[in-house]
Amino acid sequence: HRPRCADEPHVARPDPPLTCNEIQHYFREHHTMRLSSLTTAWALTALAAALPAQAQQKLIPAQSEIAFVTRQMGVPVEGRFSKFDAQPAAAKIGFTIALVSAAIGTAETEAELGKPDWFDTSKFPQATFNSTAVRSTGAGKFEVAGTLSIKGRQQPVTVPVLLAQVGGITTASGTFMLKRLDFKIGDGDWKDISVVAKAVKVRYKLQRTGGAEL
Repeated sequence: HRPRCADEPHVARPDPPLTCNEIQHYFREHHTMRLSSLTTAWALTALAAALPAQAQQKLIPAQSEIAFVTRQMGVPVEGRFSKFDAQPAAAKIGFTIALVSAAIGTAETEAELGKPDWFDTSKFPQATFNSTAVRSTGAGKFEVAGTLSIKGRQQPVTVPVLLAQVGGITTASGTFMLKRLDFKIGDGDWKDISVVAKAVKVRYKLQRTGGAEL
C-alpha cells in the first residue's frame, strides 16, 4: 500500500489507485458537493419551518413585523408594512409584501407613498423576494441570497436570518440594507439624496406557532 498523502481525507477511493492530486480532486467533487447539498437542504428546511406556510403553522401578527427606516433631511423616519406572506417550499423561500399596506405616520404621507414617484402601487401592488441560495453562518444563523423585485425592478440581495425557538414559538429575525434608487423609490424630485437618504434599513421579525422543533 502507498503511504497516505498529506492532508488526505479518509474516504473511499476508486480503483485503480489515484495520485494525491487526483484523490484531492475526487474528494472535492464527490464529497464537498454532497456536504454542501445536505447543508443547504437542512437550512432551507429550518427556514421554512420558521415561516407560516402550512395550516398548522400560524403566524402571530401582533408579534410579527416588517419595518423600514430611512432619513429625511438627516432625521430618521420609520415605517412598516402590515400585510405580508411567506411561501416556503422544498427548494426555495418566497416572500410577498403588499406595498399598499405601508404605514409611515400620517395619512397624507401614506397617500404620497402610493404615487408613481414612490411605490406606484396602482401598477406595482406587491414587492416579492425569491431565494436562490442559503448557507449556514453559525448556530441558528443563515444568509439567504435571492432576488428582490419592487416596481418591476429586480436586484440581488442577501438577507441574514436568525432563528430562535422558545416554548413552541419560532422566531425568524434580521436586518439588511437597500438602496432605494435601485428600485426608483423616491424618483423625480425625490432623487436628491441630501433630502432623502439613499440607504434604507429593513428590519423584520416573524413569529409563528406550530411546526417541528428546530
